[in-house]
Amino acid sequence: MEDVVEQKLTENFYRVNNIDPEIYKQYNVKRGLRNEDGTGVIAGLTNISRVHGYLMDDGVKTADDGLLSFRGYDLYDLVNDPSPNHRYNFEEVAYLLVMGELPTQSQLDFFISALDAERDLPDGFTQTILLPQHRPDIMNVLSRSIMMLYSRDAQAEERSFRHEMRTAVSLLSRLPRIMVLSHYAMRHRYFNESFIMHPFIPGQSTAETILSMLRPDRQFTAEEARMLDIMLCLHAEHGGGNNSTFTVRVMSSADTDPYSVYGAALGSLKGLRHGGANRQVLAMQCDVKEHVSNWENEDEVADYLAKIVRKEAFDKTGLIYGMGHAVYTKSDPRAVILKRFASRLAQGSEFEAEYKLLETIERVSPEVILREKGTKKDMCANVDMYSGFVYHMLGIPEVLYTPLFACGRMAGWAAHRFEEIVSGRRIIRPAYTTTFHGVKPYVAIEDRQ
Repeated sequence: MEDVVEQKLTENFYRVNNIDPEIYKQYNVKRGLRNEDGTGVIAGLTNISRVHGYLMDDGVKTADDGLLSFRGYDLYDLVNDPSPNHRYNFEEVAYLLVMGELPTQSQLDFFISALDAERDLPDGFTQTILLPQHRPDIMNVLSRSIMMLYSRDAQAEERSFRHEMRTAVSLLSRLPRIMVLSHYAMRHRYFNESFIMHPFIPGQSTAETILSMLRPDRQFTAEEARMLDIMLCLHAEHGGGNNSTFTVRVMSSADTDPYSVYGAALGSLKGLRHGGANRQVLAMQCDVKEHVSNWENEDEVADYLAKIVRKEAFDKTGLIYGMGHAVYTKSDPRAVILKRFASRLAQGSEFEAEYKLLETIERVSPEVILREKGTKKDMCANVDMYSGFVYHMLGIPEVLYTPLFACGRMAGWAAHRFEEIVSGRRIIRPAYTTTFHGVKPYVAIEDRQ
């Protein structure tokens, strides 16, 4: 009976909701707020970060080396030292984003102590929120947890700058802990495994805290923690136009509370076209590994990628996941940095052959796409090409890939909310044009066909 009802209610779903793409062109509407050449429609101003991937000369888009800068500082400079003994960077990057300037050592120490002070969750939170009503998607659990933290905050509706900063610092500190506890709650509920609840260790960096709480024996190397720290830095911010950050801007412009804003951002980041894309990249890479017998044979790899492009293999979308970006053309600086660190971590390990396979996919994909589609498009590997691989090397469960992205991006979301409530001060309200004209005559219900 349910199937009959659902079929009846959805039989005209596509027809009613479909608008011919040609009509968008007729009205000069930028679908996805994107111009025909792929560039984004300018929707605002920001002092937080710059995402540069191409040049415009007399209206012509030309490829350029990628650049990502936070508050004017090149990302390469912020995370340049590859030494595993180098101090951790994420806390410094988070301070830079939310405070607007690089910290002195004493300012950084104070910020880290503030994060430490907020790691504890409200009394009974794990037992009443995470364990009894757990759901299999951790991103949704994180979003729900943020809304439950709203209910524990007596000043949740306060809009003062002081409350905004306190809320942001609290969520920066707590999201990693909620993420790990949610993972173990899920394993306990659905796989009957032990629920592990390690206490956090004061003074540890965010990356160290995650690994310490996640691993049953609490053991990790300095190099592993450094690699995860780099991942958090690379995910911390990426301009105001990415979908989840724009969600933060839109929600903040409506003058709603910070918990609602950050919860909505998590819902956006979960999307398969946004933060959830890293799992799709990993699935494609696993498919290539399964169907290519000799990973070192470049021609064999290229032949299978050609099948993917021709929609004969993998998910039959014709997409090589991990290649291409909305802004970057010649290079994605996040992928360049991640590849360098991944190479160091994989060298001499069981993962070295897999790393070389990813290098081959990155190298031959543009040629394969040109040969199969007959069009040349400036294309580089994006951050997701290597992010899943790095997480795999670190023993991070796949269900935590996107939640880890959220733990890093929380810093950027907070910075953009702060800027919007101070400088935007107008509700974001773009216009939609209707595709019909005039008014239809009303038909009485007994005369309707």
